[in-house]
Amino acid sequence: MARISKDQYYINIAKEVAQRGTCFRAKHGAVIVCNDQIVATGYVGAPRKTKDCLERGNCLRTELNIPSGQRYELCRSVHSEQNAIINATRSGASLLDGTLYLYSCKIIEGAEDELINALPCFICKKMIINSGIKTMVCMQKDGSIKKYEIENWIKDWQENDLIDDKDKYDAAYAIKNKI
Repeated sequence: MARISKDQYYINIAKEVAQRGTCFRAKHGAVIVCNDQIVATGYVGAPRKTKDCLERGNCLRTELNIPSGQRYELCRSVHSEQNAIINATRSGASLLDGTLYLYSCKIIEGAEDELINALPCFICKKMIINSGIKTMVCMQKDGSIKKYEIENWIKDWQENDLIDDKDKYDAAYAIKNKI
């Protein structure tokens, strides 16, 4: 019998956490681990004690024709990574040198959810950097796992600008940097 890796174990938990989300567009789940212990989880959902998209029966961003990946400030939800960081602070857990695991999939009406490359938005990325998290482990659309060392994000942003992020804007980054 083969035993799954710790990374796969925590990604699988992040996938289950994502099922609690209240977004019509996507499911995202985050798990933060420190010293091989889960210290917090988070999923996409409205702030505590407010109505989410499921309760309201609509997605504000869809009604405003806002494309995916843009104008996050107009979303009712808090991202899974943000919720995990917030939940850790509510319990007093330190995130220093921790690992954040992220699972993401698109919701496709009438079909099976589509696995997408899990990657934090720039707002979440900045929060992850400031939280002291050391590593991020993300599920990829092909089922593989990709690891990011947060220090490399910092070095990249010291040398370039956040808009040059090669993982978020890979085509533009490659052209600009002649890769």
